[in-house]
Amino acid sequence: MEKILIIDDEPFIRENVERILGEDGYQVLSAADGTTARELVSAEEIDLVLLDLNLGKENGLDVLKDLREIEPELLVIVITGYGSVESAVASLKMGAFHYMKKPFKADALRVIVKLALQTTSLKREVRAIRQGALELFEKVPLVGVNSSLKEIIRQAREVARFAEASVLITGESGTGKELIAKSIHHLSDRREAPFIEINCASIPINLLESELFGHEKGAFTDASARKTGLFEAANKGTIFLDEIGEMDPVMQAKLLRVLESRQIRRVGGTRNIDVDVRVISATNRNLSDAIKSGLFREDLFYRLNVFPIHIPPLRERREDIPGLAAFYLDKYSRAFSRGFQEISEEAKTLLAGYNWPGNIRELKNVIEKICIINQGPTLTAPHLPPEISGAATRALQAELPEIGSIGLEEAVEAFERKMIQAALAKSSGNVLKTADLLKIPRGTLRYKMGRLGL
Repeated sequence: MEKILIIDDEPFIRENVERILGEDGYQVLSAADGTTARELVSAEEIDLVLLDLNLGKENGLDVLKDLREIEPELLVIVITGYGSVESAVASLKMGAFHYMKKPFKADALRVIVKLALQTTSLKREVRAIRQGALELFEKVPLVGVNSSLKEIIRQAREVARFAEASVLITGESGTGKELIAKSIHHLSDRREAPFIEINCASIPINLLESELFGHEKGAFTDASARKTGLFEAANKGTIFLDEIGEMDPVMQAKLLRVLESRQIRRVGGTRNIDVDVRVISATNRNLSDAIKSGLFREDLFYRLNVFPIHIPPLRERREDIPGLAAFYLDKYSRAFSRGFQEISEEAKTLLAGYNWPGNIRELKNVIEKICIINQGPTLTAPHLPPEISGAATRALQAELPEIGSIGLEEAVEAFERKMIQAALAKSSGNVLKTADLLKIPRGTLRYKMGRLGL
């Protein structure tokens, strides 16, 4: 229930506002003077204030200033029976949300209160999103002891100070490239402007230009109206180009032109539009190899790679794994009310010994699943999935033939056949899904299937 504070020295006004807003389901507190108002705002979580500028001996603008110092993001609607342009402008300059003259109608009050509370809600939502993006980033120094991870954090904090510098984040899938990108944005002076992300591999080449730069009405068959592109939408903020290594060479040339000129032109347009954005890009590909093979432009690489950040895979920083697991255990245990408080030493050893091909994303998913299914207080080895707990290894050892009864190559071939057949059955014969299950390229799978006669 939203909490609204009415500050007015007239009892009739306070009672009338309490009645109107109380009927709409709001909790209404009241104060007849600035002193009481200051105490309430300090003690209570107030969502909105209605403030009379004329409080007898007190100046409402002084009270407004004090309230904003106590709670800088507090929304205040100023009301007065002695309205003037000067007082209205003064209150708005000091951060008032709106200005109403007495007498006001109940319906008008309801509308402006609803709009103000929606604004408050949106602000809190944005703050929660930002905090969520920064939560792990801020806690990593406490849970991560690997020097490379600490260096990544230092680099991200450093580049956040330079709002124009392009950043290229490299690393395997699941290592947290998007998290670092969001953290750089929210730590920078651009934090109040949009952070807009796009996966360059997920959008067809014929649509990507329109997504990035927008288009004019009639630019192509389906362009029934003008569309603002993501670069325009991200103006003053940050655009995150994920999987930049998958971008078509034609689009690479157009992106390079934008980075050099800081201007975009909508598809079908004739006018250049200035844009002020920081570009953060990310890839799990080796762009140096892509340049040598002609798949990625060298000049674009240098434009994107002004400040490089490489995130090593989790298997190369095993000492971080127990701390990260504890972080996610606390997070999801609280979310699902599971009461987990610690991880047993055996479970920590098993977690640190696993290779984590899916990196942090896989670790997070494993801990989340454990918290969904199990109850605390201690995460133990039996809670872990077989591939981590060692059950899969023990099952494999049980199937090993007696040493000397069969040659190694024959045994390996028989095991490969079993694995591929089981994966094909699980994926209903879909080769692409089977390759994903076996974590091998599709071409490798087809070769093995042909060799084994499958």
